[in-house]
Amino acid sequence: MAQLEITNVSKSYGAVNVLKNINLEISSGEFVVFVGPSGCGKSTLLRMISGLEDIGTGQIRLNGQVVNAVDPARRGVAMVFQSYALYPHMTAFENMAFSLMIAKEKKARIKEKVERAANILRLEHLLQRRPGELSGGQKQRVAIGRAIVREPKVFLFDEPLSNLDTELRVQMRAELIQLHDKLKTTMIYVTHDQVEAMTLADKMVVMHGGVIQQCGRPLDLYDDPANKFVAGFIGSPRMNFMDADVARVESDHITLAVTGALKQFDLPFRGFDSSLRKVQVGIRTEYVGLSEDADSAVSLPATVAFVEELGDVTYMHTDLPNGERLVVRSNGGRYRGGKECVAQLDTTGILLFDEAGERIRSAS
Repeated sequence: MAQLEITNVSKSYGAVNVLKNINLEISSGEFVVFVGPSGCGKSTLLRMISGLEDIGTGQIRLNGQVVNAVDPARRGVAMVFQSYALYPHMTAFENMAFSLMIAKEKKARIKEKVERAANILRLEHLLQRRPGELSGGQKQRVAIGRAIVREPKVFLFDEPLSNLDTELRVQMRAELIQLHDKLKTTMIYVTHDQVEAMTLADKMVVMHGGVIQQCGRPLDLYDDPANKFVAGFIGSPRMNFMDADVARVESDHITLAVTGALKQFDLPFRGFDSSLRKVQVGIRTEYVGLSEDADSAVSLPATVAFVEELGDVTYMHTDLPNGERLVVRSNGGRYRGGKECVAQLDTTGILLFDEAGERIRSAS
């Protein structure tokens, strides 16, 4: 196991700043997931940790040792790529053993390490097959086994499941969690899929525009996002956002007027900056309901645009009078497209953001 420290790391390609002053500590044995949209810098950061990408400025330490100039093969890390990168003419055993053979390990030791990895990954009966005889999930397990036999201090995964179909991805996520539980090794995983990130991570690192937006436990980021980007990126469907005017500020509450709402409403809040006249209201789908009558503190006339019925849950996409879209989650009451109704907001689920997208927090 290994502790990783990333200090003031930046990276540019000409005039393009890919990473900007990244600071992050990863504890020994953690499963950390870098998540964000394409182009946010997450794969570049992973490749810098592995040594496959030069560091612009800053330092990366592994167990206290600066590894900026250390050869990738000597860093004690192993990387699993998006493409399986298996040698098609070699068996699964030979693919997993290849790095050990290059390092001139003894045959008995190679056999022991490969069989141990195969047992962990349930590949014992597939070791004599070539990649062309394996399924996508089996190929990915061989690629992971090739990393395991190196006994690295840190495992690095670069979107390893993106080539698999939905069912296999779910299965492989479960296997990766079990693998981490067995090996107790530090793992860093890159994905653009926030569902995958929330499923796997001990700690999530949300990136956007080359900057770490927030890091922490998945549910902490879901419940307590630092800004509008994190609030909108984490969660499926994304958080609803609506413009609102600040009508009045008191010591223990504020009065808001959401555009299109039937009436103003009070929101408990301490220490609100009275200079702010406009805010954005954020609320997740589970805090919104639909009804025929305006019987809640925050009611908005809405028209059902379309409905997603997923079996155990239904998502109703509604249009508000001001043109904004509001998504509602429901386990009951089915509404059809074109139905006019009332969207009701539970104020306990409301978060506030300023016009720059930063979270506005109530004083304790």
